[in-house]
Amino acid sequence: MATHALADTARLTGRSLKHVTRSPDTIITTAVMPVAIMLLFVYVLGGAIDTGPRAGSGSYVDYTLPGILLITVAMGVSYTAFRLSTDVQGGFFDRFGSLPIARSAPLWAHVLTSLAANLTSLVLVVGVALLMGFRSGAGVLGWLAAVGVLVLFTLALTWVAVVAGLSATSAEGAGAFSYPLILLPFVSSAFVPTGPMPGPVRWFAEHQPVTSIVDTLRALFAGQPVDAGAWVALTWCVGVLVLAQVLASVVHRRRNA
Repeated sequence: MATHALADTARLTGRSLKHVTRSPDTIITTAVMPVAIMLLFVYVLGGAIDTGPRAGSGSYVDYTLPGILLITVAMGVSYTAFRLSTDVQGGFFDRFGSLPIARSAPLWAHVLTSLAANLTSLVLVVGVALLMGFRSGAGVLGWLAAVGVLVLFTLALTWVAVVAGLSATSAEGAGAFSYPLILLPFVSSAFVPTGPMPGPVRWFAEHQPVTSIVDTLRALFAGQPVDAGAWVALTWCVGVLVLAQVLASVVHRRRNA
């Protein structure tokens, strides 16, 4: 049964990836806006921003890249919700339900496609950051840990996108779910330290998930030891991932009932 489900998922993932490769503009578009934000913050606003002693001697692009990567993922999963909703509205999920394939295969195909597309976008953004002067003091283990955090974060947001794609009544509405996710890094430590923020804003910034994830990635990229915030970041990612996956399964079962 497991082999059957894996084979079905592989076939449907191939179908979904073909759609993405036929329209690479979705990946490029996903990377363009974060790169534009990075250019704006580094070359226009970066010189006026004091990142404090915790930023070390690195440049502002080193400081801001982790937040830019999270925005890249948030924008990328909006296309996941859009593509999934398009399949639902077009009746493809109903046809899949009538075929002798594993029920979970269509969902996992979209999840794996989202992971592949977002990782490609992240590589493009890191490439531009390197051209802008980003330098990392991380070793192989540090880079592997950073990639692991980004993969976990991408999977968590992708399953949230699956819920939106299955629940929305239109593809446009499904794609719009990510707007709050895109704004969250702007109220965190992604671009400025949280210390000078007004009281309530500072409290929110320091306790929302983006700050712990950004701080963990920043430490890993700099080759510095991570603090207890890394466990907070992992807890947020795993918690959202598990909750969203369970919710997506419930919504999917109700649609097929």
